Amino acid sequence: MNPKDIRIEDYNYSLPEDRIAKFPLAERDQSKLLSYKNGEISHTVFRNLHEQLPEGALLVFNDTKVIHARLHFNLENGAQIEILCLEPLLPHDYQQNFSSTKHVRWKCLIGNNRKWKSGEVTRVIGRWGDRVIMAATRIQQLEDAFEVEFSWDDSNLAFGEVLANAGIIPLPPYLNRENAALDEERYQTIYAREQGSVAAPTAGLHFTDAVFKDLEQKNIERLFVTLHVGAGTFKPVKAETMAAHHMHEESIFIQKSLIEKLLYAKQNGQPIIPVGTTSLRTLESLYWYGVQLLHHHDVVFNILQWFPYEIDIYEINTEPTLQAILNYLDLNQKDTLEGYTQLLIAPGYQMRVADGLITNFHQPKSTLLLLVAALVGEDWRRVYDYALENDFRFLSYGDGSLLLP
Repeated sequence: MNPKDIRIEDYNYSLPEDRIAKFPLAERDQSKLLSYKNGEISHTVFRNLHEQLPEGALLVFNDTKVIHARLHFNLENGAQIEILCLEPLLPHDYQQNFSSTKHVRWKCLIGNNRKWKSGEVTRVIGRWGDRVIMAATRIQQLEDAFEVEFSWDDSNLAFGEVLANAGIIPLPPYLNRENAALDEERYQTIYAREQGSVAAPTAGLHFTDAVFKDLEQKNIERLFVTLHVGAGTFKPVKAETMAAHHMHEESIFIQKSLIEKLLYAKQNGQPIIPVGTTSLRTLESLYWYGVQLLHHHDVVFNILQWFPYEIDIYEINTEPTLQAILNYLDLNQKDTLEGYTQLLIAPGYQMRVADGLITNFHQPKSTLLLLVAALVGEDWRRVYDYALENDFRFLSYGDGSLLLP
């Protein structure tokens, strides 16, 4: 079946409200772990992940860090608006934007937008002893969001500092609760490093130093990519078929050294297992970047959602695509590959880089569930039925699964 013809209703299941984990467990690695291997299903606790993985496997993590992307402002009439920062526009580079001590512009969603008639809105940030005034001005409406300019009256402060003190962590909407103090730490992986996400790569929330130590003793290597998770990860599929669904675009940053290790792993049969759907989408997008290079030589690294299903190519092995990217980086004297992806992974897609997946349990009728179904086929129903029957906790703060088809 062409993925465009997929009916999203075929990827529905009943998820009772009380199965959604509203808060994390006291200990990250004490969550349950469902293990799916060659069609066999069992479960243990996440602390025992090392016992479930093949020795010498290569785990790939997303080291993005969730930013305090939710900002609240009060209008003169007393109404409150919420601005959710999605991605930087000016400067477009994340690090340059966070380092800016002048005004910056972001692509944003605005709650209660209709009550914001015109002009700028301001608020006081009082965490530095002296009061700092932060202002937001709506510049223009974009296709699916708004362009907003932020400014502040202290040039000694970078925007990253202003945002960290003025905003709050954007919890997933399905948690349906206010932020709690524990979310500052727990809605963040212990290895989060690169600021930019508005949602956590939640498969990584289960990892602890103790889990990492056990993995090291089994010669399981850890590598890191960066994909800044956008709010679109929660975007429901409202269309009847996937042809009418528009995938969100996300930014990717991949170090040359990681690509070299991926190439070595593929050449030597070393299992590559991404931690989380964002890591998997990053690795699979990397393959298609290589395909673009092999066919067009001079390309913009941006994978559109239907590109893998529409390109008319003969089958290209993974190794030549990774080598093409390394050649490109060498030729251009770059240590980091930067790009974008809208890649939709759905049943009918063939994994090129990933050999498995560590992930949480996803919402019914979501693109993340389609990704799981692309990996394990119709067995996704068996996996989810097992999880429901065995009291697994679902969604961002829920339990995890190891999928090795």
